[in-house]
Amino acid sequence: MSATSPVARHPHISAMHLGRRATAGVTGGIAGGLVFGLLMAMMGMLPMVASLVGLNSAGAGFGIHMVISILIGLGLTVPFAGLLSSYGKGTLVGLGYGALWWVLGALTIMPAVLGMPLFVIDTMAGMSLMGHLVYGAILALVAVRVLKGRT
Repeated sequence: MSATSPVARHPHISAMHLGRRATAGVTGGIAGGLVFGLLMAMMGMLPMVASLVGLNSAGAGFGIHMVISILIGLGLTVPFAGLLSSYGKGTLVGLGYGALWWVLGALTIMPAVLGMPLFVIDTMAGMSLMGHLVYGAILALVAVRVLKGRT
């Protein structure tokens, strides 16, 4: 175990706890990603997601979106599971995390990769914010459930 691993930095985090945190992130990421993916499909946004890797199909966009959803889920639960101690607190953390990823992803990273202007706030950006908030809330609520040992 390296000195920079989460378990080495925080010896009270056992490998089992780390596994539960990872399971919470994957499970929450999938749950939130499925709902957000359906919203994106209804808005016709999945081909744009696919264009991040040079593709143009909704199916590819959905797959890419799901991988990103899982990675972002892990980004919340592995280092910050302590913030997900209750459903109420988890919901607030999830909403904030969703809003953060709206700024990072939808307003910054995605337009930068696609050669579009950054930080454009329009109707589509507003719908994207709603989707990111829904994703964050679902991610966090499912993660709280997993972390509490109820899967």
